[in-house]
Amino acid sequence: MAKYVFITGGVVSGLGKGIMASALGRLLKDCGLKVTAQKLDPYINVDSGRINPIEHGEVFVTEDGAETDQDLGHYERFIDEDLNKCSTTSAGGIYWKVLQKERNGEYLGQTVQVIPHITDEIKEFIYSAAKAGDPDIVITEIGGTTGDIESLPFIEAVRQIHAEVGDENAIVIHVTLVPYLSVTHEFKSKPTQHSVKQLQSLGIFPDIIVLRSEGPVGEDIKRKIALFCNVHKDSVFESIDLPLLYEAPLMLEKQNFCEIVLQHLDIKDRAPDLSDWSAMIERVAGRDKEITIGLVGKYTKLHDAYYSALQALNHAGYETGAKIKIKWIESDTVEHGNEAEILGDVDGILVPSGFGERGIPGMLEACRYARENNVPYFGIGLGMQVGAIEFARNVLGMGSANSTEFDPGTAHPIIHLAVAGGDGYKSGTMRLGAYPCVIKSGSLMEKAYGRSEIAERHRHRYEFNNDYRDSMEKAGMTVTGQSPDGMLAEAVEIPANDFFIGVQYQPEFKSRPNRAHPLFREFTRAAINRKYKQD
Repeated sequence: MAKYVFITGGVVSGLGKGIMASALGRLLKDCGLKVTAQKLDPYINVDSGRINPIEHGEVFVTEDGAETDQDLGHYERFIDEDLNKCSTTSAGGIYWKVLQKERNGEYLGQTVQVIPHITDEIKEFIYSAAKAGDPDIVITEIGGTTGDIESLPFIEAVRQIHAEVGDENAIVIHVTLVPYLSVTHEFKSKPTQHSVKQLQSLGIFPDIIVLRSEGPVGEDIKRKIALFCNVHKDSVFESIDLPLLYEAPLMLEKQNFCEIVLQHLDIKDRAPDLSDWSAMIERVAGRDKEITIGLVGKYTKLHDAYYSALQALNHAGYETGAKIKIKWIESDTVEHGNEAEILGDVDGILVPSGFGERGIPGMLEACRYARENNVPYFGIGLGMQVGAIEFARNVLGMGSANSTEFDPGTAHPIIHLAVAGGDGYKSGTMRLGAYPCVIKSGSLMEKAYGRSEIAERHRHRYEFNNDYRDSMEKAGMTVTGQSPDGMLAEAVEIPANDFFIGVQYQPEFKSRPNRAHPLFREFTRAAINRKYKQD
């Protein structure tokens, strides 16, 4: 039977509950345990797919096509396990299912209430993760902050599960803020005391408390919190600000965090082997080069909108020995005539995914600059489509070439809507999740991946139009990745350039800190070669 670890947060949001869940997952996996993770979000959106990236950060996509919160990216990068639709839900998703059941008559005329119907649906979802992959441990992060009205049904479901499976099969870790007052030069424990008291009033008694702070809080604060919050002092831990988030498992293990968690769960004779993880951290410290990547995007006002891409660039830097400096470029600011001024100091250009017409002219100019000046170019999703449109306009002379997303009546629909039908909602016309891709022999794609068949995750609605494939290839842009039936273009290259690749999928979702994604690695290597060859 699986055991459950619930992670809650107190005082303020944004404390890093996701990093805590991820770090714990890494420790438990390195103990030889099979681990999976979940995120339960209290917002009313049915899923993360329709939330503006500037408001909520990126949408992370799982292998089976779930559109999820970016915390699932943390889980996958740390735990190195592919998660699935059983790994994420929201208050909106739970209410949606309950209302559908009510409309279908599944409650047989009962009065539908938060307790038991909503809480039963939440419990069923949490238990589904244990059934999906037969894990030893299910780590479930409860989004939001203790006391939020939206999260109360989730907290109640946790209380019920704890009662159902017993103390040795379910524990609660409460992550809370210990603020530092510079005026009095002291850390303050009162916010944590109140947060735990509020959680206890809801029937949840934390087994472990993790104190988020700017620096070490000291033993006196830990003893005080243990006393007032009714936990053993050995179960109070610090989580201080770190220069590198991947150091979190090592920081926790220095405090015997994993040992205490295992004691609470009655798991004996286990200890994490962090040798591989420690070696990765040492490689990070040993980087001796630095490159600048120009990220030309639509959502650069919130860097978290491209969080997985940023992490994938960093992972590539870990393998190639380079520190990655990001030059954030809002695509609206790039125009014909200023592209050299804006992009002249970068060693590579990344145009990531996105939706909508805003900012497209600037992306096209960035793409043209990269192609004409042999600057390493990596286009992801929309970045691949922009690359194809720019090539058609400026090499093939199709001045009106466009995507039907931006101009439904374009004379040259280089990118078009290839998927018909749907479920009545926008998600019904999207390709979501992993799809197979066959790589062309002798291509840069094949060199990067080292094999001829791959599977990568998609999140897009529009596709490359095969009617233009022959003319594009004759002019110098080659389709080097396609679906097994040849109907869908997955990747394009310009072999005349040192590195010019556009991919329809989003490879950043499969990058890991100790195993960089091949395309990000080769893109970074090309940028290094460009900079140091010029130097």
